[in-house]
Amino acid sequence: MNENLIDVLIFIYENYMDSENQPQDQILLEEELARAGFESEEIRKAFDWLDELAWRQGALTEAASTSRHSSRIYTDKEQQRIDLETRGMLLYLEQVGILDAASRELVIERAMALDTPDLEADDVKWIVLLVLLNQPGQESAFALMEELIYNGEHDLLH
Repeated sequence: MNENLIDVLIFIYENYMDSENQPQDQILLEEELARAGFESEEIRKAFDWLDELAWRQGALTEAASTSRHSSRIYTDKEQQRIDLETRGMLLYLEQVGILDAASRELVIERAMALDTPDLEADDVKWIVLLVLLNQPGQESAFALMEELIYNGEHDLLH
């Protein structure tokens, strides 16, 4: 199986993060992922990525939030990895209230941390979902993002 890190993260989310079936031990989860066909290197990277996400979420403070009227200027490196369509999607998610400035920055940082050369808007949608998953007070934003991923953008416009 030739899967990348985002595929492992999606598999973990869909099969374990929001269910009663989640193994209580990381080693058991790693074994289940290996049985599902994922390479041990990608599994390790996925756990490292999730650990870093948890650490960064814990470090978020109210001071990290900026004005709702601020603009995000992407660095050259970010523009190379995050295409115009995806940057537009992030702006849209911020405008409709799914992301705040601090969450947006965490999404960008976690997107840049992926070693996937071809980062797509769909990959970033999953990153947004994972960022929102454990953020207190973001339950409705999480539900909207989950709806967007599984049912499409048109449902958000109603």
